[in-house]
Amino acid sequence: MDLAPIVDQYYDAFTAKYAGSILPGHLRALNSIRRCRTPDSGEVYVQCPDCGQAQWKPMSCGHRNCPKCQNHEASQWIDRQQAKLLPVSYFMATFTLPFEFRPLAFYHQKEVYSLLFSCTASTLKDFGLNPKNLGVEIGLTMILHTHNRRLDFHPHTHVVVPGGGVDKHTRQWKKKEGKYLFNKKNMAKVFRARFLEAVNQAGLHVPKAAPKKWVVDCKYVGKGLSSLKYLSRYLYRGVISERNIVSNQNGRVTFKYIKSRTKKPRCRTLDGEDFLHLIMQHVLPKGFRRVRDYGFLHGNAKKMLSLVQIILRVVIEQIKQRARPVFKCPCCQSPMLVIKFRRPLWESG
Repeated sequence: MDLAPIVDQYYDAFTAKYAGSILPGHLRALNSIRRCRTPDSGEVYVQCPDCGQAQWKPMSCGHRNCPKCQNHEASQWIDRQQAKLLPVSYFMATFTLPFEFRPLAFYHQKEVYSLLFSCTASTLKDFGLNPKNLGVEIGLTMILHTHNRRLDFHPHTHVVVPGGGVDKHTRQWKKKEGKYLFNKKNMAKVFRARFLEAVNQAGLHVPKAAPKKWVVDCKYVGKGLSSLKYLSRYLYRGVISERNIVSNQNGRVTFKYIKSRTKKPRCRTLDGEDFLHLIMQHVLPKGFRRVRDYGFLHGNAKKMLSLVQIILRVVIEQIKQRARPVFKCPCCQSPMLVIKFRRPLWESG
C-alpha cells in the first residue's frame, strides 16, 4: 500500500495527539511524503527525441525518509563500498543503547547519536590497536539504526569490520585468523564506561536506573558485500517498505515484519496516528549522517586503503557510474529529454 494516502488520512489526528513531541523534521518528512510524485512536488516537461511525444511528469520529493525515493543514492553507496571491499573475512559488531537511555536519545538526538558513533568507533579502534588482539589500525563502516523489526525506537549501531588491519610502523597487513574478532563482553564494559563519561561531559542527565550490563554483539559474516547490502536497506529510504503495509481499515494500519528469533512473518496493527508516530520517531535531525567510515576506510585515508589493496593484491575494477533512471516514452520506449522545469507552488509562494 502507498504510504502517502495514509499520511493524508491521519495527518491531522497525528499532529493533534502528539503535538507535544512533534519535531520540525517530522512535519517536513510527512509533507514531503504527501507531495511525492505529485505536481505539488514540482514537474518536469519531457519530450521524446524520436517520436516527439511530450508531457509533464511529477517529480519525486527526494526526502531520505520517503519509501519511494533515494533508491539511486542507495545503489551508488553500495558501489562506493564495493570498491573498498577486501579479500578477507568480515565481522558485524552491534552496539545497543539500553532501554533506559531511549528518552534521552529521542530528546537530544544530535548529541546522543554523535556520542553513540564516537564511543562505538573508539572502542573498536582501541581493541584493534591492543597487541593482545591485533595491534593494528582497523577499518570500520558504521551505520546508525534507530529501530527494531517492530519499528519501536531502539537506537543502535551496526559496524562492518574487515578481519585485519595495518601496522603503521611496518606498513604491513595483519590478518585476523578464525571466526572470532574481539571479546564482546569486554567491549560492552568499555563502551558503557566511555558512553556514560561522554554523556556526563556533554552535560546530559544519566538515567538513575542505568543498567550495569550493556549489550554488544559481534559475529562473523563471511564476505562483506552481503552485510553492506543488508544495512543499505534503511540507509536512504526510511524504515518501512510500502510492500510491508498490509492494510488500512477502520482507522487502523497493519504492517508486517520478520520476527528475529523465528524468522517468521508477524503483523502489527496500530491506530493510524500511532502508526505515523511510530515511523516518525526514526526521522534523523536535518543534515545528520547515518553512515560513517573510520580507520583506513575513511575518506581521508585513501593512500592507506590503496596500500592495503596493493598488499592484498586486490584487483581494482573500474565501477561504472550508475546512470540516473530516465523517463521512457509511452509510445516508443525511448529515453525522453527534460525540456523545462516547473517549481512547486508551495515553494514559489
